[in-house]
Amino acid sequence: MKEYVIAIVGATGAVGQKMTELLAESSLPIKNVKFLASSRSAGKKITFKNQEYIIDELVPDSFKGVDIALFSAGGSISEKFAPEAVKRGAVVIDNTSAFRMTKDVPLVVPEVNEAALKTHQGIIANPNCSTIQMMVALEPIRRQFGLNRIIVSTYQAVSGAGAQAVREMENQAIAQLTDSQIPIPEILPCGGDKKHYQLAFNVLPQIDVFSDQGYTFEEWKMINETKKIMSDDTIKISATCVRVPVVTGHSESIYIEIDQEDVNTASIKSILEQAPGVTLQDDPNTQLYPQPLDCVDLPDVFVGRIRKDIDEVKGFHLWVVSDNLIKGAAWNSIQIAESLHRLDLAAVPENDGRRH
Repeated sequence: MKEYVIAIVGATGAVGQKMTELLAESSLPIKNVKFLASSRSAGKKITFKNQEYIIDELVPDSFKGVDIALFSAGGSISEKFAPEAVKRGAVVIDNTSAFRMTKDVPLVVPEVNEAALKTHQGIIANPNCSTIQMMVALEPIRRQFGLNRIIVSTYQAVSGAGAQAVREMENQAIAQLTDSQIPIPEILPCGGDKKHYQLAFNVLPQIDVFSDQGYTFEEWKMINETKKIMSDDTIKISATCVRVPVVTGHSESIYIEIDQEDVNTASIKSILEQAPGVTLQDDPNTQLYPQPLDCVDLPDVFVGRIRKDIDEVKGFHLWVVSDNLIKGAAWNSIQIAESLHRLDLAAVPENDGRRH
C-alpha cells in the first residue's frame, strides 16, 4: 500500500492544530509528517501520534519528497508557496480563498462533488466554511428533488475570524459583566475595514469588507462557490452573513425552493437521514434541534427545524449547524486527502508541465 509524506502548512494555527489531530485519526496511510510554519514558530515542538516533531520554517524546498500538502496559513502564503509545492511534486489541498475561483482548480466537498478531484492539476481548494456545511445539507435534496433557489442567513462563530478575535470578544464580555471599561474594538467585524465594533452581547451583519451591490466578500464567496461546487450557474442564491458572539460553530437559516411540488417534510427528512456527513436533529415535540454548543469537535453537519413554507409549495426552511474549524476547514481537507488516496489521485499529473 502506498504511504504518504504529508506536510501541514500553518501547523501552529487553529486550523493547523485541528488538521494535526484529525490526521492522526484518519484512514490515510502515513509514512511521515512535516510541520511547517513561519520563522517565528520554527524550532517549536508539536506532538503527533505520541511522537514529538520539530516545526520547520516554510521555504520552497520544504516540499521535497512531500506527497500531499495541507495549507492553512493565509491566502498570501498559499499564493506564494502552493505553486512551489506543486513544482516539487506535492498535491496541495488549500484551505484559503486563494484558488477557490480559479478555473482549473477543483473546489471540493467530498460528500458533494468528489468526482471533481479527477480534474486537479496539483491544487485543490477547500471551500469557505459556511459554504461547506450548506452544500453537505442541500446536495442530497438537490439530487432527489432539484434545487433552483437558496436564501441563506448565517450566524457565524467568532473563531472564524481567528484567535485574536475570540480574545477580543471574551475581553469585551468580561468587561461588560464586571461593569468595567470595555476595550476599544480593533478587529471585528473585519480587521481590514475602517470601523470596528463590539461583538459581545451584540451581532454584526458584516463579515469581510463590502463589495459589489452591497454584499460583503463573505456573501459573494457563498454565492459564487455554491455555483461552482454544484456546477450550476443558473441557481438563484443570496446570502446575508452575520457574526454572532459564539466561539465555535456556524449556524445557518436556509430557505430553498426545489423543482417538484409534491414533496413533503417527511420526504426531505428521509433523504437527509441517509445522507453522508449529515446528522438529523429534528423533533419539535421534544425541542430537538441543532445547536453550536453540541457540534463542537464533531465532523458532521447537523440539520433540523425542517418545515415547508406556508405560501410557496416548493419552498422549505432548514436550520444547519456545524463546527467551522472541523467540517468547515480541517476535516474537509483531511477528507479530500482520503479521497485522493482512495481514487489513486494523490499525484501531480505528469503532463501538467509544473512538475520536475
